[in-house]
Amino acid sequence: MLSLIAIGFLIIYSATGRGIEVSREIEKQLIWFFLGLILLIMMTLVDYEFWGRIYRLIYFMNILLLILVLFIGHDARGSQRWLPLGPFSFQPSELAKLLLIITLARFLSTREKLTALDIAFSLFHVAIPMLLILKQPDLGTALVLLAIYFAMMYHKGVSPFYLPGLTAIGAMIAPFVLKDYQKKRLLAFLNPESDPHGGGWNIIQSKIAIGSGKLFGKGLFAGTQGQLRFVPEHSTDFIFTVVGEELGLVGSLLILSLYFYVLWQGIKVISHAKDDFGSLIATGILTMLFFHVVVNIGMTIGIMPITGIPLPFISYGGSSLLCNMMAIGMLLGISLRREKIF
Repeated sequence: MLSLIAIGFLIIYSATGRGIEVSREIEKQLIWFFLGLILLIMMTLVDYEFWGRIYRLIYFMNILLLILVLFIGHDARGSQRWLPLGPFSFQPSELAKLLLIITLARFLSTREKLTALDIAFSLFHVAIPMLLILKQPDLGTALVLLAIYFAMMYHKGVSPFYLPGLTAIGAMIAPFVLKDYQKKRLLAFLNPESDPHGGGWNIIQSKIAIGSGKLFGKGLFAGTQGQLRFVPEHSTDFIFTVVGEELGLVGSLLILSLYFYVLWQGIKVISHAKDDFGSLIATGILTMLFFHVVVNIGMTIGIMPITGIPLPFISYGGSSLLCNMMAIGMLLGISLRREKIF
């Protein structure tokens, strides 16, 4: 995790820095990082069973924060996702993922075998925060919640045939829920060249940037697409384009290997957790990280539609960094309290 964060600072500086001056984004990211370290240690030291005992309060707080965003949230680029905190802004939908993992894990762990009523209630449990997040609108985070739900339900033993059925229902409802710009993103994903200066611009420029990096990249601060701002959001959603262009295939594979190591350790936490509650939390966290990595990198190379979700630990964004570090802290806490292996 620390290796990925260090690389993230380097890439953010490359994408936003000016000479020896430290960019404003780096300064803010450093503050969030140190706050994240404090919360990571807290999440590690506090027994995760404590969060299970107050799961109703956590769920209520989650819903309250998402509702507050709709009334007093800060609007930016047509989306109302941020709560103002003085000179900073916080995105409750990022925290909502971790809070939902805790509350859903608690609900599922109290059931020996899920009944049809339990499944219906679990769906309702996830649907409320999902709809509030879609209202912002934030399709990417809503899809993350859906992926978390599917993985945790499958871990609990729900038939895999049930999950594609829900996906099919969601696909039929999607045209009536998605905003016009979200529909354009999906169409641009299918055929970026149909609108090269509009909906297809991001994908086309991103693929040019990553492809031009070739094997070893152009070198830090030497990229063209990123440095000349041809790729929008190149320090946040599209930061992997800077990685591909400046560090090349070798640098990209190094980052992927670090993600693989984190995920592999997460799988070990799932298998050695002392109870179902801990195992379900670890499953949700692992799914969250995996989904973010696959979708974020996938959209930069044109194999996934643009959904606007950050690359864990690397993208600029305090809310994302903070919540992901808290999630790692929970994994460490579950691992510390695992079953003894002889």
